[in-house]
Amino acid sequence: MTSPTGPLSYRDAGVDIDAGDALVDRIKPLACSTARAGVLGGLGGFGALFDPRAAGFADPVLVATTDGVGTKLRVAVESGLHATVGQDLVAMCVNDLVVQGAEPLFFLDYFATGALDVEQAATIIAGIAEGCRIAGCALVGGETAEMPGMYAAGDYDLAGFAVGAAERGRLLPRQDIAPGDLVLGLAASGVHSNGFSLVRKILALSGARLSDPAPFAEGATLGQALMAPTRIYVRPLLALHRAGLLKAAAHITGGGLPGNLPRVLPAGVAAEIEAGWPVPPVFGWLARTGHVAPEEMLRVFNCGIGMALVVAEQDAEAAAALLAAEGEAVRRIGRLVPHDGAPEARIALPPGWPA
Repeated sequence: MTSPTGPLSYRDAGVDIDAGDALVDRIKPLACSTARAGVLGGLGGFGALFDPRAAGFADPVLVATTDGVGTKLRVAVESGLHATVGQDLVAMCVNDLVVQGAEPLFFLDYFATGALDVEQAATIIAGIAEGCRIAGCALVGGETAEMPGMYAAGDYDLAGFAVGAAERGRLLPRQDIAPGDLVLGLAASGVHSNGFSLVRKILALSGARLSDPAPFAEGATLGQALMAPTRIYVRPLLALHRAGLLKAAAHITGGGLPGNLPRVLPAGVAAEIEAGWPVPPVFGWLARTGHVAPEEMLRVFNCGIGMALVVAEQDAEAAAALLAAEGEAVRRIGRLVPHDGAPEARIALPPGWPA
């Protein structure tokens, strides 16, 4: 065993406190740019304070979520594209809040790496701040953990934590969901943040590199196309909910439409879905390249529908118009029907789907 030739420091063990301090200085303006009503105090304390009444709530129920980005991080690391993975992190949390009728209030992140690269970390956290601005929630703090020996060079992990609020009695799903209600689909931007273990398996089997031109996205590399950030649906869904037009919403993540839409439906109904919406070309490429069956594609990926909404039939036109005014691509994709047993989603696929 080699003895140290002089006094040891934390930096000798692989942790650079100065780099951590430099990162804090870099990200303070990013966090401040997400400030909103309700935030008390500033960064630097041992905890963050938030007053829901100052945010406009009279009798709030708090709703909390936590999530990560999964193995999409591997694509970010291998491609060197880190600018949007922070938005993915925020989206995975706040989209789960808003489907419960909650307005996102504040967000915290956890960033862990083996050796802190200030530029890389600042880029990632800038993406988190951008996601918070899109969602209208405040980035109130987080944790940066430098853990030598736990992560390979260049690797990192992310987790996010979001808290929102809804007025008591205004939570979703509503209790009046019934046969005859319609299902609207909001377009996804691509794969979003689920199914990347299968994506990476298909990439490996195909021999394709992330730096290769994407065969399904002109002018982009595979890495750039796959790193398209998860869409954040907070503002349009809150607008629809506040207008009294939204009965239920399901964030389409792992499990796809068959696994997520039934989670917000009551017993006694099933959703009959017609897969006639435009499917982003990435899904056809994945299905063909990996010889993935249509049923498996639906269970793993969003397949072009990032959010499914339940509305009354008489409200469908008004709901679609409001969502379109908010910039959403809206499709009527199905209807609720009577059903004995647990809720389910039955999806009819056209020939050759998802190409």
